[in-house]
Amino acid sequence: MGSCTKALSRREFLAAVGAATAVAWPSDGFAAVPVGKKGRPNFVFIFADDLGWGDLGCYGNRQIKTPNLDELAGKGTLFTQFYVNGSVCSPSRTAIMTSHFPARHSVHGHFATAQQNQARGMPNWLDPKAHTVTRLLQGSGYVTGHFGKWHLGSGKGAPSPGEYGIDEHCTVNSSGPQLEGQNETYFRANSTAQIVDKTIQFIEKNRDKPFYVNVWTLLPHATLHPTDEQMKPYRQYAPRGVPYEGAKQIYYASVSDLDRQIGRLIKKIGEMGLAENTMIAFSSDNGPEDFDIGNAVHSGIGNTGPFRGRKRSIYEGGVRSPFIVRWPGRTPGGKVDDTSVVAGVDWLPTVCSLAGVKLLGDLKPDGQDMSQALLGRPMERGKPLMWEWRFRIFGDMVHKSPMLAIRDGKWKLLMNPDRSRIELYDIPRDPTELDNVAVQNPDVVKRLSERLLEWQAGLPPGPVEPVAGSNAYPWPRNK
Repeated sequence: MGSCTKALSRREFLAAVGAATAVAWPSDGFAAVPVGKKGRPNFVFIFADDLGWGDLGCYGNRQIKTPNLDELAGKGTLFTQFYVNGSVCSPSRTAIMTSHFPARHSVHGHFATAQQNQARGMPNWLDPKAHTVTRLLQGSGYVTGHFGKWHLGSGKGAPSPGEYGIDEHCTVNSSGPQLEGQNETYFRANSTAQIVDKTIQFIEKNRDKPFYVNVWTLLPHATLHPTDEQMKPYRQYAPRGVPYEGAKQIYYASVSDLDRQIGRLIKKIGEMGLAENTMIAFSSDNGPEDFDIGNAVHSGIGNTGPFRGRKRSIYEGGVRSPFIVRWPGRTPGGKVDDTSVVAGVDWLPTVCSLAGVKLLGDLKPDGQDMSQALLGRPMERGKPLMWEWRFRIFGDMVHKSPMLAIRDGKWKLLMNPDRSRIELYDIPRDPTELDNVAVQNPDVVKRLSERLLEWQAGLPPGPVEPVAGSNAYPWPRNK
């Protein structure tokens, strides 16, 4: 594959032709405001791929070894009620970048081939004219980077990440400079090390400037093929009497290497003297893959903790993800926030608030500024969260959610557009979503269902799979 190169940013292009620098563009509506004694903070956003809420030691896992992320939580704040805004890859990432519910951009599933995208009523890539967190920060003087997975569009004619306000990038599932060795047997197993190497190079080069960098890993997305060395710590999980690796060996080894490489990045940030002025955030794009999917039949055992639902489901296990934030001196260390309901759509307005960047008037975010929660003061959410999933859900029946969901306050309502399968849960009291209290709370159902259906009616139209929202089982019947 091609080697990584530096993309010419908007700021650099204008400078090259004699224009003013980014922070001197009043027409763009940016307002750069220094924050703290050391100036504007740096941001490192680490996004794992298909990692479950319960896959880390700090989230209750007692088998997978994740000492570095556990330490990150011990020195930062761990959030238990963090939601991504899509139950698969591309929608979740769209929300992070734009602060919009992904269906607003017709991003209903993962970006695939042009034919598959068309069949699902999707474009072939996220509109490069969309406001993104990287473009907003780049325009206000930040140097921006993105290393690892992209998955916001690729193929013939696709914009490169640089067209979304990213100065330096080296990615996969993308156009533009690519990570190396993608055809090698152990590419995925070694991919996190390469992503971290690129990130460290970016930070070292830009350590004297405010920077923002996305570190979007490929692990633990299937197909997983860890090296023998990576699997050594998990030999006790090998099946007995047969010459095969066990699913726990494969999955646990992959998560542990992810943890190991992230630890290397965190250590390097400290060695460069940047820790106190750098916010590090860690999360995952959706719930873990199910072993019912062909590329995960040997490894699809990611842990959702106490929640029902996996990847593709809009039950908690599909859309509730780990979220850890460390910013020494600003984010409390060793704290667990069980109160604040934070979401992927909040990332853009929160980062811009902390960086002193004014949002453009036509952005109209679905998220809100949750910076106070990240700084240790739990917040009550002011905006509801909503999800739509138009396609089938794989795996056990218990994971097959209705098509639509809304979380507002303590309540989460799920339903189909035809008002079938109405389910209401008091999430703080019943996070497992097993006690449907819709009948006992008709006023809540009426209020939330009207709001949810009004939102859904305003989304771009598109095809819906016949089995979407169904949990029907092929029950034996007399002929």
